[in-house]
Amino acid sequence: MSATPGSPDGLPPAEWARLPDAVRARLAEIAATALGEMPATEVPVPLRRFARFAPAKRAKLAGPALTAELASSTVFRSAVVAWWEEHRTGELVPTADDPLTAAAAAILLGDASAPEAVAVAARRGEVVELRAERDEALSRVDKLTVELERLRGELTEARAQARTAGETRDVEYQQLRRRVSEQGATLRAALDARTAAEQAVEDVRREAAAELTAAREERDRERGRAESERRRADRAAAEVAAARQAAREARQADEVRLALLVDTLGGAVAGLRRELALGGGGPRPGDLVAGAQQGRGGAAVDSVSGLDSLLSVPTLHLVVDGYNVSKTAYPELTLADQRTRLVGQLAALAARTSIEITVVFDGAGVVVAPMRGSRGLRVLFSDKGVLADDVIRTLVAAEPQGRPVAVATSDRAVVESVRRRGAYSVPSAVLVKRLGRP
Repeated sequence: MSATPGSPDGLPPAEWARLPDAVRARLAEIAATALGEMPATEVPVPLRRFARFAPAKRAKLAGPALTAELASSTVFRSAVVAWWEEHRTGELVPTADDPLTAAAAAILLGDASAPEAVAVAARRGEVVELRAERDEALSRVDKLTVELERLRGELTEARAQARTAGETRDVEYQQLRRRVSEQGATLRAALDARTAAEQAVEDVRREAAAELTAAREERDRERGRAESERRRADRAAAEVAAARQAAREARQADEVRLALLVDTLGGAVAGLRRELALGGGGPRPGDLVAGAQQGRGGAAVDSVSGLDSLLSVPTLHLVVDGYNVSKTAYPELTLADQRTRLVGQLAALAARTSIEITVVFDGAGVVVAPMRGSRGLRVLFSDKGVLADDVIRTLVAAEPQGRPVAVATSDRAVVESVRRRGAYSVPSAVLVKRLGRP
């Protein structure tokens, strides 16, 4: 060793950059081990953050930084060389079997044989790499051989399965041929059966058509017989109607003859009464009684009790001035509602008393549905241009002499006119009170 230990003259910095990776890794291992035993003050600043790591972890993570520091820092390299000199024992002693350690030692100590040692280490590394590649290739050959044997086994198994599948296919094919043959026979039998069924259906259809034709002919014959019977029945009904008409005419003739006979007998009786001078035209005994006179119509009924007495007469005809009474009873309602309510109450009154009631409304300009009264009640509307008062006067005048008639109204003119004809007058308020009672 011609160079001073720790001097960078043994290997230029450019050579450090071209060191084999294996040599650089061994230098990093040596520097990492030495770094762990250096005082903290001697550790270079770039390497202090790796000082707390374990040597193996330090060499792995800080390898580039360690080799760079060895190449550039004489102080750090000297410290590593000092540590090397102190601990050159065991595995740190360079041997022929460990060219990497020898090359690393030559570089650290600045030995002139460092380039040769590096070359030896490089060659040894190449040999090692080739051996490793050879071993890896042999391992791959073994694996491929095993894989080839496995594939051969699988191929053999696949061929066996293919032979089995072929045999199974042939068996299934023969079975399918037999089934197809059987199904063909079944199909031919089914087609024959269908042909026979179609023939049977055609025969049934022809028979049904013949029966239908016969049934239609029978229906037509029965229809003709029914038509003949209907004409006979119509003739019989006409004969019965003619017989009934003849009987009615005979009965009417008998009634006419009986009426003539009765009239003849009546005339004979009248002639006999005249001949005997019976039933003269003088006054009757009751007409000659003094201190009494016949009751006359045209009175006013001003109380509910008097109206009740009048309503007890079965032959009474009560004529009601519709709007005059309804406006007295229900002035808050519309005319339509007044009509409906009054008709309902008068119908109930007619049903309770069995008298004849006629209610008259002014009909000018009124469009309403026909109002139907109950039994005993008549609802009238005056024609256009005719007052309900005039209709009331006509109703009173149309009644025969002697029938009791009452007019319910508060119209003074109507009251005076109907009372002159002998009708009773009932104020509207009195009738309203009576309608309000059950």
